[in-house]
Amino acid sequence: MSAPLSRRTLLAAAAGSALGAIALPTRAASWATKPVRIVVPYPPGGSSDIIARLISQPLSEALGQPVVIENRAGANGNLGTDAVVRSAPDGHTLLLCDVGALAITGSVYTKLPFDPSRHLSGVAMLAYSPHMLVVHPSVPASTLSELVALSKKSPLNFAVTAIGSAPHLAGVAVQRGTGASWEYIPYKGGSQAIQDTIGGQAQVLMNGMLATLPHVQSGKLKAIAVSKRSRMALTPQLPTIAESGVPGFESGTWQGVLAPAGTPAPIVQALNAELVRIIRSPEIRARLVAQGAEVATMTPPEFKQFFDTERARWAKVVAEAGVRLD
Repeated sequence: MSAPLSRRTLLAAAAGSALGAIALPTRAASWATKPVRIVVPYPPGGSSDIIARLISQPLSEALGQPVVIENRAGANGNLGTDAVVRSAPDGHTLLLCDVGALAITGSVYTKLPFDPSRHLSGVAMLAYSPHMLVVHPSVPASTLSELVALSKKSPLNFAVTAIGSAPHLAGVAVQRGTGASWEYIPYKGGSQAIQDTIGGQAQVLMNGMLATLPHVQSGKLKAIAVSKRSRMALTPQLPTIAESGVPGFESGTWQGVLAPAGTPAPIVQALNAELVRIIRSPEIRARLVAQGAEVATMTPPEFKQFFDTERARWAKVVAEAGVRLD
């Protein structure tokens, strides 16, 4: 399940472009004239929500205006996204979400009121977090092969943020690559999926490492594998899914900020410069790295290229899996 452009290549390009973005003049005060709303289209507690709350105060200080986080969950992120699409393109309403999941939306839903590629403009990519494959501690499996064997005896409940979401399709890819037997249980966001897996209502979970690792560290969840292509320095003992039986497998969440299409380029550039500066600050970078996320910034043109690549990549997976929602 390798992408046309590898994650390593994208991260390297992103790191180089970020230096140029930091040098851009922001001219924030020339356009930020009222509170800025960041819509997170998922419930509180997920990866996007964590990052939104990390950047909200420093962004408020940079813009000289309050920055308000609005969690607007529903329809696999489509309700919150639609609210942003319908907002004025003046930089005062932004979307912070899993960009990979947004790239999937157009393939899964055949009757959307918006087209992400036409009605939204990428402002800044912020971070990448691989998925973690985890189980409830009571599940008698410690490796992917053991988990697959267990599932073949009796299907396991597999919690996903939503049907058609990136974690769901990652689970489908693992299922297809190993012959595992999952029963997918959809939720409105990663935080709810985590809580029900901790509570034992679901046995298996695939979710972003940023939001999931703390529960592994506390012993509330048991880690099986990580979806990065190579092992994480933070968890060197945890094998990758690729080395556990699904060669070439890689998935994860890419958190980024988007604005309504038509937002003036100077505002997009100013926001990109501020967001890149904030996410790359030593304090925020350290907090992200400690939870298994990587700072991954991109210029608006690189953001568009990434989105287009992900859209084509996941459209193929969706078609092969036969996932359709309306």
